Amino acid sequence: MMMETSPMPSSLPSTDMRDTDDWQYQMRWQMQEILPGLYLGPYAVANKSRLNYLKEHQITHVLCIRQTIEGKCIRPNFPDDFKYMVLDISDSVTENIIQHIPKVNEFLDECLSKGGRALVHGNAGISRSAAFVVAYVMERFGLSFRDAFRHVLSKRFCISLNEGFIQQLKEYEPIYKARLIFQNGEPSPSSISGRTMNKRKFVEDSEMDTDDTDDMYSASGS
Repeated sequence: MMMETSPMPSSLPSTDMRDTDDWQYQMRWQMQEILPGLYLGPYAVANKSRLNYLKEHQITHVLCIRQTIEGKCIRPNFPDDFKYMVLDISDSVTENIIQHIPKVNEFLDECLSKGGRALVHGNAGISRSAAFVVAYVMERFGLSFRDAFRHVLSKRFCISLNEGFIQQLKEYEPIYKARLIFQNGEPSPSSISGRTMNKRKFVEDSEMDTDDTDDMYSASGS
């Protein structure tokens, strides 16, 4: 029986970086819930011995991100139990991740809209997989890279995106916003006002916490 997943909020709750005070080093080997039903973690939670663990958390979809040469050790272990998407991506500053974001977001939307639960993992759950989760949070809630990163960091404090991914995600903001306008037509003044108010509240709450997030982008690990 599928475990109930809390409905996805229409706006992202305010991010309190003080929540990271309880973070412990060993938590990087666990997965954390970033949004209702969306988890980010390392391959250690999806290896051959973790089927029961994943089932206990009612995972239905798994996004596996690996480099081609990692294919023999990082792979879909339970294709009969979960729906997988596999991306062969290196943790390199020259790797183009923007081209993959739309299909990843579609995969996650399909899962979450049906009440499923998705795990996004790479090897360590720190750079590649974290970048795609940040991208999903950005587009799902209409946020900037900075605000989406802060939210993901507040849930999984060990994330550390490489500089190439950071730059691409900053560039992705106007790309996804332009696409949404093209797909939906020019938004009405009332809808713009509503989204602006939600985003302004999120940003104002975030700014009350700390202004050093820019220094955290790549300071938590490798």
